[in-house]
Amino acid sequence: MAGFVLKKSETIRSSEQPVTTLFLISQGRLEVKCPGGSYQIRNGDVAGICEICSEIHFLTYTALEDTVLMPYPLTSMEALDNLLMTRPSIAKLFILSLLRQFGAMMEQASVSEVSSSKLYQRLRADCELYTALCDQHKVPSRIPAEVEEIPPCLDDSCDEWLNIYYTSLRRVYMGPDSDILLQEPGISLGMLRKGSLDLNKTYRVLDAQCQYRSQILNCYYSPSGNDMFDAMTKLYYRLCQEGLDSRALYERVSRLLRLPEDYDIPQEAQAEARAEAFRRKEGALAHPEAAQGMGESSDSDILQLLEGSLETILDYAGLSSDKEASFREHVTLYRARTDKNSSDDECTRLRRMLTDEFYLLYSEIFERSLSVPTLPVPVRMFLYFGYVDEKLAGEDNSIILYRLANYMSEPGQGGVYTFYGWLMAIYDGEKNPSRSELDEDYDDFVYAQKKKGNLSAAEVTAMENNRLEKVRYELQNLFPSANKVTFGRVTTYCPLFTAENMLKDLKDSFVTPEKADSALAMLKSVDFSAFYRETIDYEMSQAMNREPMHVEYLPDIILMPNAGMRGSLWQEIEGRKRNSPSRMILPIFYMENLDTAIVRMTGEFRWEMCKRIQSGRWNDVSEPSLTSEYFDYMQFYKKNTELSKDAKEKLQNSLVRAKNSFREMFVRDYITWIFYESSGSARLNKIARKILFLYCPLPASMDAGLEQNPMFSELLSRQKILTGQRLQKLGILRQKLRNSGTPVPDCLEQEIAFVSRKPLAGQ
Repeated sequence: MAGFVLKKSETIRSSEQPVTTLFLISQGRLEVKCPGGSYQIRNGDVAGICEICSEIHFLTYTALEDTVLMPYPLTSMEALDNLLMTRPSIAKLFILSLLRQFGAMMEQASVSEVSSSKLYQRLRADCELYTALCDQHKVPSRIPAEVEEIPPCLDDSCDEWLNIYYTSLRRVYMGPDSDILLQEPGISLGMLRKGSLDLNKTYRVLDAQCQYRSQILNCYYSPSGNDMFDAMTKLYYRLCQEGLDSRALYERVSRLLRLPEDYDIPQEAQAEARAEAFRRKEGALAHPEAAQGMGESSDSDILQLLEGSLETILDYAGLSSDKEASFREHVTLYRARTDKNSSDDECTRLRRMLTDEFYLLYSEIFERSLSVPTLPVPVRMFLYFGYVDEKLAGEDNSIILYRLANYMSEPGQGGVYTFYGWLMAIYDGEKNPSRSELDEDYDDFVYAQKKKGNLSAAEVTAMENNRLEKVRYELQNLFPSANKVTFGRVTTYCPLFTAENMLKDLKDSFVTPEKADSALAMLKSVDFSAFYRETIDYEMSQAMNREPMHVEYLPDIILMPNAGMRGSLWQEIEGRKRNSPSRMILPIFYMENLDTAIVRMTGEFRWEMCKRIQSGRWNDVSEPSLTSEYFDYMQFYKKNTELSKDAKEKLQNSLVRAKNSFREMFVRDYITWIFYESSGSARLNKIARKILFLYCPLPASMDAGLEQNPMFSELLSRQKILTGQRLQKLGILRQKLRNSGTPVPDCLEQEIAFVSRKPLAGQ
C-alpha cells in the first residue's frame, strides 16, 4: 500500500471528524492533542487506533515534521478483523501503539488531576484572604457567586488498575510470547476494542478535568469582568489609595498575572490585556505624582497614563460587580456605534441606559472622593468633564482634557464652579442645595417627608444637618435636569464625553472663570444694575432713616460636565433669601458665544427676579414693574396706537417663534437691548425701548452718546428728572448726618453712586 507525506504543521485528522482511516507512521512524528495537553506518536504508531470504537475522532493529529503515513481504510469492524487475521504483524503494531497511547493518556490524566486539585486549593486560599481583608477594612465582598458552585473535586477519576493492567499487557506483547496471542485474531480485535473503550473513558475523565479547571479559571478571568481578578485588584487599588497594608494581597495578584501563561484562558476574557493594564496601574500607584497629573508630560506619556481610563474610573468607584459589568458593556457597545447620535430605537435605548448608569457612577465616585481625596487624573476628568474612555473622547481631546484637569481653578473663583466643586461647596456648608424642577428646595423636601410620616422629628433634625444628604439631593434633582438642559440636544442626549459632540475647539469652548468674568463685565458695562437688589441696612437703619439701599449679588455659575450649546437660569435666588446670588448653569465646554449666553441668562434672571419681588401682582399694570408693563405691552399690542402696522406684524411673527411666551419675548428684546440698542442701533419699537430704558438703565458714561440720538433724548431727559429727585433726597439725608456729626455710612455713598448710575468699583 502506497504511503504519502504529511507536511510539517499539517493536520491529518481533527476532533469531530468521522473515523474512516487508520494511519501507520513509517517515518516522522505526530502531536496528538487531548483536553488540557498533548503527547507524541512516532514510527510504528498508528493515528486513529484509539478511536476505532467511536464514529468520530476525539483527538487531533498534527505533523511535528514531514511525516510518511500508510493509510488503512476502516470501513467496519469486520474489515479490521480480516486485516488482523491476514496480517498478524500489523495486529502487533496496532496493539502496541494503542497500549503506548493509553499509557500517555493516563499520564496526562494523572497530571491533570493534580493540576485541578492545586488550582481549586489556590482558589479557596485566594477567597479566604480576600474575604478576611474585606471584613477587616469593611469593604463589600465581590467574590463571584460561581465560586460557591465549584465542588472540591470531581466524582469520576481514572482507574489506576487499568494503567497497571495495560502496562503489563504491553510488556507481554513486546516479549517472545506475543506470537501465541497474535495467532488468535479474536484476541487481537478484542484487545483493540477493549483498549479503545477504556481509552475513551480516560479521555472523558480528562475532558471533565479540563472543564473543571476552565470553570475555576472562569472565576479568575471571566468575559463579563465579574471575577476574582477584578475583585482582588480593586481591593488592592483601594488599600493602596488609603495607604493600608496591601503586601499579602499583592503577592496573590502577582500570581494571578501568571495564570494566562500557565493555562489556556478564552480570548474573550482578555486576561493578558487586563494583566498588562494592572501592571501599568501598579506603576502609577508607585509614582502617584504621575497618576495625579503632577508635572509636565509629553503627549505620548499622557496617552499611556490614560490607557484603560474606564477601568481606572470603575476601580475607584467600587460599584457592585453587576452594575460595573453593565456599565462596561454599555460603554463598549456605545463606543462601537458608528453614529452615536442616531435616533434609532436601539441607540436611543443604549443612551438612556448609559445616562442612568452615569449618574449612579457619578454619585458613587463623589462619595468615595470624600474619604479618598487623592483622585487619579481619569477620575478627575470624569468629575469635571463627563470623560469615561479615551477612545470615546479621541486621542487629541483626551490629551487636552488631561491638561485642563490639572489646572482647574479653585472652586468658586469669581463665582464660577465646576459641578464637582459645587457639590463640595454644598458638602462644606458654603452653599445650600438648589431647588428642584418642582421648585422644592431641600428644606421643603425634608418637611414633605416629615408630613408624609417618612421621618420622625429626630430624623428631620438629622436630615437638616446632614451634609451628605444635601449633596445627594443636589445630585438627584439638579444634576440630571441641568446636565440635559445645558447639553441642548435633548433627543440625542448622553452625558458621556465623546468626540462626536465636540462642535468647537476644546480650548476655545472651555469656560474658565476669567472668560465668565469677562462676559459679566461686558454685560455690566451696559446693564450695570442687573444684579442689584433693594434692601435695608438694619445696622444703619436709624441713621439712614430706613432708606432702601441697592446691593449687588453676582450670580453663581455652575459648569455642568458636558459639551453643550445652551445656558440657563436655574434659580433667581437661593431658597427664600431674596438677597442672595442667582444660579446659572452652563456646559463646561460651551459651543456657542459665551457673551450671548450670559446676556440671555441675565434677561431670564431680570424677568424671574421681578416676578419674585412682585409676587402675585407681577402682571398687574396698576403696580408698575418690568414684568407688569411688559406683560401689558405684549397682551394688548394689537390695540396700541403707538405701534405701526408693520411693528404689530413683526411682533405677531416674533410671538409665534417664541411659542407665545412673553418671557421669551422679553429675553430676546433684552439681548437686542444689550448688543444693539445700547450702542444706538435701533432694533426695538418705541414701547419696548421705553420699558427697557426704564428698568434696565444704561450707565451715566453713555449719556453723552445717547443725548445726540433722538430715540433716547426724551427718555434720557425723564430719567434725569427722576434721578435728580432721588439724589436730592439722598443728598439731604447725607447733609443731615454731617450736620449732626454722624459719620456718613459707606452704604449711603454707594447708594448715591448707584442712583447716579456710577457704581463704585467692586460693587
